[in-house]
Amino acid sequence: MQLIPIASGKGGVGKSLLSANLAIALGQADKRVVLADLDLGASNLHLVLGQQLSGVSIGTWVTEKTDFDEIIAPTDYKNVRFIAGDSQIPGLTALKTFQVKKLIKCLSAIDADYVIIDLGAGTHRIILDLFLLSPQGIIVSAPTVTATLNGYLFLKNAVFRLLYTTFKRGTPGFAKLEELRKDAATMQKLYIPELVETLHGVDPQNTALFENRMAQLRPRLVINMIDDPKDADRAQRIRHSCTQYLGLEIEHLGVIYRDMLQDKALSSRLPIIKYKPQSVLSQAIYRIAEKVMSAETRSWDAAYVPVETDTDFSFQMAEEEASDSFAFRMSGINDLVGSGTLSIGELAEVIRAQQYELTQLKKENILLKSKLVKAAQQGFKI
Repeated sequence: MQLIPIASGKGGVGKSLLSANLAIALGQADKRVVLADLDLGASNLHLVLGQQLSGVSIGTWVTEKTDFDEIIAPTDYKNVRFIAGDSQIPGLTALKTFQVKKLIKCLSAIDADYVIIDLGAGTHRIILDLFLLSPQGIIVSAPTVTATLNGYLFLKNAVFRLLYTTFKRGTPGFAKLEELRKDAATMQKLYIPELVETLHGVDPQNTALFENRMAQLRPRLVINMIDDPKDADRAQRIRHSCTQYLGLEIEHLGVIYRDMLQDKALSSRLPIIKYKPQSVLSQAIYRIAEKVMSAETRSWDAAYVPVETDTDFSFQMAEEEASDSFAFRMSGINDLVGSGTLSIGELAEVIRAQQYELTQLKKENILLKSKLVKAAQQGFKI
């Protein structure tokens, strides 16, 4: 059985479109497929699939109202079964570490040829852990600057997550990583290959383990919403950044051209490869399915085990990751500008996106402060 997690650095790039249609294409090729909607809190994969919800889902399993086998429902498509998400759960962050480990165990025990996991957008720790269930996860991006930058940053966060699952707390390597994290300027400039050299000097055993895992890690890239053949060059830019800055080799599964028929297919509650099998989009899906089936199946030498962190440490990590992610985005812009491929219009697009995110963060910060003040006042009354 092969696990295929499908992720994206940001939403709206066609991750669910690829997940649903790829599952059907593999099923048509006589492969037994289970499609799992793990974009919890924003679950809509059943709409792309055209599947009526049966009343059981990841949510009912999490609340221990049903067994895992009971939430794997049949579909109208050959050889394809479906695990529905649950928008009643406020995102993957609601799951506890023991629940994530239990979910990983259940997903890994499914009797199928392929288990396709449609993940939520972003770089939350749990999303990264599920993406790293396989060294051959798929990252979906669009050719816009913000989408490719977020795709690269997702992979960068995945590599850092792999670091922290290798150098566990209490090891010399973990202590060194924490020391480096305190110096944001140094950490921002330090590429993964250079970081590995530094870690070799303090923790050679775990560094060798990390290098072995990195050698196995081969994420696969799909560029969606292509309008022009030149847009396909974005894949090379992501590949160059991953090779140079992360020491990570990625594979290219192909490109998918934008197709207006997708909107009609969605309104008809039919996946595009059922609505119009001969469309440009459908043919691209079939090509990707062929590559998936013909590729050598990779798996970790040892099972991937998420690291359990205490509450204080998880909050500390979240704060630092938010700062680091912003710095990574800005450094990514510098990389693109330096290559001469970033136009004034594209730069303006990135700046607008950053300004919007800063505004949202400020609003969230104000809201959290007001809640803290209110909670403190209630505590004093008690």
